[in-house]
Amino acid sequence: MEQIASFTIDHLRLLPGIYVSRKDNAGDTILTTFDIRMTRPNFEPVMNTAEIHTIEHLGATFLRNHPEYTDKTIYFGPMGCRTGFYLILAGDYASRDVVPLITEMFTFVRDFTGEVPGAAAFNCGNYLDMNLNMAKYLANKFLQEILNGITEEHLNYPE
Repeated sequence: MEQIASFTIDHLRLLPGIYVSRKDNAGDTILTTFDIRMTRPNFEPVMNTAEIHTIEHLGATFLRNHPEYTDKTIYFGPMGCRTGFYLILAGDYASRDVVPLITEMFTFVRDFTGEVPGAAAFNCGNYLDMNLNMAKYLANKFLQEILNGITEEHLNYPE
């Protein structure tokens, strides 16, 4: 069986950043999958499920309400390895194209106050597994260390 593309990336050299993971055709539409890598795989601790879950709720809410990307957002959710998120957008994009959007999204998470959208038993299958304070901390860390002043090594997979 052939390995999927994301398993061919050297995760020992992969840095936090925003990467185009793949592009697929769905009819006449190109779908671009982004690897939003928040922690360095196999070097840093992974994120806990509570903060990932919170970022997922806030990020999805932000993207689905964004004036430009609401109809282009196909999916936003966590990686199983807990080192980041996948974002799928309708359209043919490069990593640099979405830096403003991802920066805006993580700023939204960092600055969010109030009740996390969808964090109730009626809306969510595990609503008690949320940690807004840690989600805000991780969003700020990603903004400060990676997104603000992002460089090419954080936009292109290692060769």
